[in-house]
Amino acid sequence: MSIATSSPELLRELTSRTAVAVREWVADATVEGVEPLTGGTSSLTFVAALSGVPARYERVVLKVAPPGLEPVRNRDVLRQAHIMRILTDRPGLRVPKVLFADAGAGLQAPPFVAMELVPGQCVEPVLVPRGTVPADHVRARAFEAARMLAALHRVDTRETAPDEPVVSLGDEIDRWTRAFGTVPDDLRTGHEAVAQRLHETMPAPMTPVFTHGDYRLGNTLCEADRVTSIIDWEIWSLGDPRVDLAWLTFFTDEAAHPASVSDLPTGMPTKAELLAAYEEAGDSHLADLPWFEALTKYKESAATALLIKRGRKAGKLTDMHRRMQPALPVLLAEALELLH
Repeated sequence: MSIATSSPELLRELTSRTAVAVREWVADATVEGVEPLTGGTSSLTFVAALSGVPARYERVVLKVAPPGLEPVRNRDVLRQAHIMRILTDRPGLRVPKVLFADAGAGLQAPPFVAMELVPGQCVEPVLVPRGTVPADHVRARAFEAARMLAALHRVDTRETAPDEPVVSLGDEIDRWTRAFGTVPDDLRTGHEAVAQRLHETMPAPMTPVFTHGDYRLGNTLCEADRVTSIIDWEIWSLGDPRVDLAWLTFFTDEAAHPASVSDLPTGMPTKAELLAAYEEAGDSHLADLPWFEALTKYKESAATALLIKRGRKAGKLTDMHRRMQPALPVLLAEALELLH
């Protein structure tokens, strides 16, 4: 489905509903205008200009579920708001503050969430030209992200999300196996053997924690050498903390991410350094990390296969898609090697 994020109809409808919802937060607030903001693929992002609100909130972010689609899974913006509310003001964490929300009224008037507009740039160092972010800033950001991840994993889930289901390691494997089942044959060759071996060698689970699901610098906002906020909570869940950490370390230089635009160093710390920073901040020790590296390669292969499938369908294959396509079987082979 193609969604025109700047269509006059959508902007008028969203402006009207925002004008009503904002008054539940600040009684005398008014909306000056709404305009699109570049965002993710599972929801739409806008900036609303407000008046009559506290000084730092004259511009807020609106995250909107796509019109015409059920607001479920990664499109459930109200669920994303729920985890951000839980994490707001937690020690060692920074997430956008949720200000107000609208539950929606049918598929053509989808739910939205209004959040503070946090300053910062959103950059994944290995996926951009070297020098985009100074190497010393990259290094400092990565260490802070590792410490923030430890803080996220320390939040008491029993108190804050007692009814949230746990995503087991088996569930995690099966999720990406189902994704492989939806792509053309040339994008999934060899995945069955990896899935089987992942199940056969599955380690003992750790106590479930809040997991981000796509934790990396590219899903944070940063200024200079600090992380100002963790963003993009579309696939958060309760699960094993090592899933998040292995994903973070997959975007280091030594991991040789196949979508990297250069072999030159970015400034990212090594896997061992990030692990040490995480364990020190969380006062914990993580075992069986090679298995989680294999899961990460399996997940990356499946997720990229989905992106390539969608790019083919839309006739919009990017340079990243073309770099990644020959890497899919390589990732699966590397995963199998780790598991043996």
